[in-house]
Amino acid sequence: MTDRDAVAPSHDDLVARMTGDMVRAVEPFAGSARLRPDGRPRTEFRRELRRIANLRSALTVAWLLALPVLVVAGVAAAAGAVADAVGSAALRGAVVVAVFAAGALVMGAVQLRMFVLHHEAAHRLLFSRRRLNDFVGITVLGWVAFGAGRHTYRRVHTRHHRDEFGPDEPDFLLYSFYPITRRSLARKLARDAGGVSAWRVLRPLLVGIAKPGRRSTSVRFYCGQLFVFTLFLAAGRPWLFPLLWVLPYVVVYQVLNRLRAVAEHGGMTRSPDRRATTHHVRQHWLTNRWLTPYCVGHHLAHHVDSGVPFRNLPKLTRALTEDGYITVDTTWNGYPQLWRAISSRATAAAAAG
Repeated sequence: MTDRDAVAPSHDDLVARMTGDMVRAVEPFAGSARLRPDGRPRTEFRRELRRIANLRSALTVAWLLALPVLVVAGVAAAAGAVADAVGSAALRGAVVVAVFAAGALVMGAVQLRMFVLHHEAAHRLLFSRRRLNDFVGITVLGWVAFGAGRHTYRRVHTRHHRDEFGPDEPDFLLYSFYPITRRSLARKLARDAGGVSAWRVLRPLLVGIAKPGRRSTSVRFYCGQLFVFTLFLAAGRPWLFPLLWVLPYVVVYQVLNRLRAVAEHGGMTRSPDRRATTHHVRQHWLTNRWLTPYCVGHHLAHHVDSGVPFRNLPKLTRALTEDGYITVDTTWNGYPQLWRAISSRATAAAAAG
């Protein structure tokens, strides 16, 4: 038989070969007074969970849009203070570099927050009025944070929730083959930190301006970044645009995004039971600030019912835990424990020895 005659593997074959090595055994859940057997909240509880707090969402968005301004102002002020206070040129340069590095780390986390609220809007959960939800969460946040402000992500993400690891799963390869070796994870993170992942994301937007089918999307992307650059220019610090806006996205955001993504579904598999598709990680205030803002770390609850606004996901997680859907055996104590497990596969040489 030639390669041409070989039969392509079915999607079920790919799922069996490439996924599921981190799924933990679970007992069937019979349901409870407030939860169905699949974990979804029953009618009254569901109605309570699905309420959207519009005023709080508006305040959250306003604060988020103010954060980049505060970060840039803080870094500029700190760098100026160092320049005035430190006499040694070498020491002054080292401290200024440290200040800018800290600013880039914080800005990358801010950009992750923008993506998470963009994700919330993609589920139409940021505001109860659809036009407001789409304008603020999809157009504005999606446009400013290195996107084009269109509904592409919302449409693609719908396929992810419809059937995790299914034939139309957009991130099938991102979550497959885990656990991997520590060296493999280090290589992935090095590519993220080195700009390779950002280039893959941005290249279609950057070069699309020369392609008729992609030109309008590309123009929107360029206009978004021109708008951000104009803000830096108006503040009299245009040189901070690449240092405190582009660089954090290219480096910091990509690393944070991978660590978050693999902690959500890495090594899981296709199943009607969401406990087999999605990890549950005990939340900690520190990771909530940097890696899983706006309750996105309550990811199993989010996949059990993707119509619950982020503020109510902790309440759903508590119900899932108290009623027995989530157990100790299916809970990771924290992200470091999960990341160690995700990178725990032995190398071929070590396994042979």
